[in-house]
Amino acid sequence: MLGYFLKRFALLLPVFLAMSMVIFAIVHLVPGDPIDHMLQIGSSVERRAELMAQLGFDKPLPVQYVLWLGRMLTGDFGTALILKQPVLDLILQNLPYSLALGGLSLAVAMTLGVATGALAAIFRDSWLDRAVMTLILLGSTVPAFWLGLLLILGFAVQLEWFPVSGARTWESLVLPVATISLGGIALVARVTRAAMGDIARQDFVMMLHAKGVPAWQIYLKHILRHALLPIVTLLALKIGWILGGAVTIEFVFARPGLGTLLINALSQRDYPLVQGCLLMLGCAVLLGTLLGDLVQVLMDPRMRDRIS
Repeated sequence: MLGYFLKRFALLLPVFLAMSMVIFAIVHLVPGDPIDHMLQIGSSVERRAELMAQLGFDKPLPVQYVLWLGRMLTGDFGTALILKQPVLDLILQNLPYSLALGGLSLAVAMTLGVATGALAAIFRDSWLDRAVMTLILLGSTVPAFWLGLLLILGFAVQLEWFPVSGARTWESLVLPVATISLGGIALVARVTRAAMGDIARQDFVMMLHAKGVPAWQIYLKHILRHALLPIVTLLALKIGWILGGAVTIEFVFARPGLGTLLINALSQRDYPLVQGCLLMLGCAVLLGTLLGDLVQVLMDPRMRDRIS
């Protein structure tokens, strides 16, 4: 396992390098200039040139990238141009909010998604199955930001059950979690239903039916257990979603977090902060991919035999 882990980790290094290059290029090639947000109206050309030299923006882009990558690998993500604080400190300050929102949303999505998907698989072609498929359709097509605005209008403005924005109390998590979870529930339910349907047609399940094992025991003890492999893998791959905290949803509900931090940095053309946030989210996706591979090996004996 250690050899497999080191091999998979080594394969992610060139991916990380390519990802950092793409992030740097996109941020610097997008129209807009952070210097415009930092200079006072009427500043001279000399002052602009001085500020660009101070920030290193006067150097060629390849040189800027190498310098940024070198500092980043030592833990120095730079200083935010507008907020005048270290980028890493700003990320660490907002990270707990995104973890709380994304982690709770993922837990709700996995729990309800597995439950509804299992019910749909057990009662296939029934009214319950059709209801779950309708939920899957809605969760897959309704835009999350639009659903968030509807929930704010109905439950925060009209009924006044939950706060409109902020992150001061646990009630402020209810509407954002509900908004994000709907799409996750639909995805997990679809994967669970399909996986259980495929496993239900395998020979060992037919043998269990022939032995007279109760149907509920076959589904819950055997079929669902084997169907958990793609579900757990999906959970690992969603780590990037956890840290992202659904970027637009944090902004819709005016919550602190990496999403709000990233959108504000984009509007201000704060290059170091945008690069730091995007790199953090990208690394989360890479970490989730690595964990997904390891989980597959740990849960599937066939893969363990293949790498041994």
